[in-house]
Amino acid sequence: MKKIMGLLLGGLSLVACKQEKEKVDLLVYNANIHTVDSLLPKATAFAVKEGKFIAVGASHDIQEKYHGIQQLDVKGKTIVPGLIDAHCHFYGLGMQQQNVDLVGTKSFDEVVERVVAFQKKKQVKFIRGRGWDQNDWEVKEYPTKAIFDSLFPNIPVVITRVDGHAMLANQAALDLAKITKDTKVSGGEIVLKDGALTGVLIDNPMSLIEAIIPKPSSKEQAQGLKEAEAINFSYGLTTVDDAGLAPEVIQLIDSLQKTKELKIRIYAMISNTPEYVATYLKKGPYRTDVLNVSSFKVYGDGALGSRGAVLKKPYTDQENHYGAMVIGVAEFKKLARKLAASPFQMNTHAIGDSANAVVMNTYYEVLKGKKNRRWRVEHAQVVDSLEFDILDDNLIMSVQPTHATSDMYWAEHRLGTHRIKGAYAYKTLLNKTGKLALGTDYPVEQVNPFYTFYAAVARKDLQQYPKEGFYKNEALTREEALKGMTLWAAYSNFEEYEKGSITQGKFADFVILNQDIMSITEDEIPDTKVMSTYLGGEKVY
Repeated sequence: MKKIMGLLLGGLSLVACKQEKEKVDLLVYNANIHTVDSLLPKATAFAVKEGKFIAVGASHDIQEKYHGIQQLDVKGKTIVPGLIDAHCHFYGLGMQQQNVDLVGTKSFDEVVERVVAFQKKKQVKFIRGRGWDQNDWEVKEYPTKAIFDSLFPNIPVVITRVDGHAMLANQAALDLAKITKDTKVSGGEIVLKDGALTGVLIDNPMSLIEAIIPKPSSKEQAQGLKEAEAINFSYGLTTVDDAGLAPEVIQLIDSLQKTKELKIRIYAMISNTPEYVATYLKKGPYRTDVLNVSSFKVYGDGALGSRGAVLKKPYTDQENHYGAMVIGVAEFKKLARKLAASPFQMNTHAIGDSANAVVMNTYYEVLKGKKNRRWRVEHAQVVDSLEFDILDDNLIMSVQPTHATSDMYWAEHRLGTHRIKGAYAYKTLLNKTGKLALGTDYPVEQVNPFYTFYAAVARKDLQQYPKEGFYKNEALTREEALKGMTLWAAYSNFEEYEKGSITQGKFADFVILNQDIMSITEDEIPDTKVMSTYLGGEKVY
């Protein structure tokens, strides 16, 4: 009888133990977890409740304490925090799904072929496309509109360069925009040849064409946003920093998120126009769990590829050419002083060393005496060492590693042998600032964040060129690259207490990978695939 009673009591004790386990929504175990949390860098399990991590640790300990409604044994697979793209054009990617994709074209003839094929299939009344880069062609010169004038005399054709800083428009489009050889616009160039329009517009003059492009309907915009979300989730991206949006697009995003039609987390930079600035300074920042509207995106200069980036000395490959500021220096400083008196961040596109000098020195000047403003320099591609001395906690560098490996074939021709050493200097910038936010600038580059990771640590293209890496002394370690795509990117958004690491109390955003990016050989990194993406503990891919 005593023996039977003992067994019964033992069984009741086991039942009580099981009942004492805390119920959670999701229990993940047997994992190789890179937490990006300095207090617990590695773990094998975590528990998720109400969309957040409530415990992170060893599989045995987590399973002892928690009972998951959903249990996930990942069998040793690698898990990293949800990835963050610190500078991209999410809405632009969505809209691009409905236009001609010209990325990767190897000649202008191929561009024409794609445009013709697109129009044959779609039969649109206004042809748009993006992605061409004359630097990838055998003839590395801007194209002209002649062939599109011939093929589409009555249909406007507008195709934008990969970096968004130059476009080619045919005569039908130029006529609609009322652009002639005598049209003058500051902050860019309307390219002429022998006194006639070529159809190429650089930077500010592009706004004349953009003004006559038919606006997509709300339904088309919503569809584009959803398509962009699906692409991002497939690459493990759970937060995106969209670098420049109009208020109506931000409002559409907010409405779609509120109805759960759009789930991805978005840090939305407001495009800089006087009207938008006035509106949002009056309204103030806006935050939800999935939307952060607390910054303005400002264009300082153009791009290096189109020779619009502003340099202190002339381009090596174009005599007496310095590039052009998109915004006047006086106007920029006035705007910076206005934003310094507000709670908003200022995030400025600056590529050339002269533009970076203007931006960084202005930031330093107007933020003097202020703390923790985290104003961002977007791109920071060519930086003179003189500017390194003024970098402080108020300045965050937001860079795109794949720009280095895309531009490396021709960048030295633009800059010369001396300036190139201060270009794409990510390790130097990190050493000076302590944190570096990493992004892609897609659709200028590809969405794939593992290409970002590879470019940051290997400084090579996808063909593993150059063998020793492009100025490999400026490479980041794998730990630094992962932080740049998670915790430091979150920090640049004032979101480091919500996301960026697998830490108790943060959103349960995480990604399961097919291989361990922290230990595989360097050249295996680009082949990394996402097996699953979770947002707030919910599987979204």
